[in-house]
Amino acid sequence: MTRLSEILDHMTAILNDLKTVMDAEQQHLSAGQINGSHLQRITEEKSSLLATLDYLEQQRRHEQAAQKSANDDFAERWQVITEKTQHLRDQNRHNGWLLEGQIARNQQALDVLKPHQEPALYSANGQASSSHRGGKKISI
Repeated sequence: MTRLSEILDHMTAILNDLKTVMDAEQQHLSAGQINGSHLQRITEEKSSLLATLDYLEQQRRHEQAAQKSANDDFAERWQVITEKTQHLRDQNRHNGWLLEGQIARNQQALDVLKPHQEPALYSANGQASSSHRGGKKISI
């Protein structure tokens, strides 16, 4: 097996791992309850896999330039990688749409809660708010 074959096989394996991570991200975003730390771990794992793919892509270009001729085996492998990449791009867009929806729902919840927010204990000038002292001003 040539170096280029190894690189293409590794890229395919990383894309399969990325698919698994993005499926987990989609499930988490679709669940309705988002755990920020869990989503952060998913994002970090996704970023790591994408960085690995970027590195492998650089290696692939270098090897392909060195060989200057791709045979059918490489063309088939590259076709698989291209199709997986396009599918993952579409899935990432969908996950972004799910995340935007979750952000909108969170904002709506905040908008509902905002009028019921506890009034400030102190006014802008640093004095205790009169609403917390029964509305009476006391001077000594």
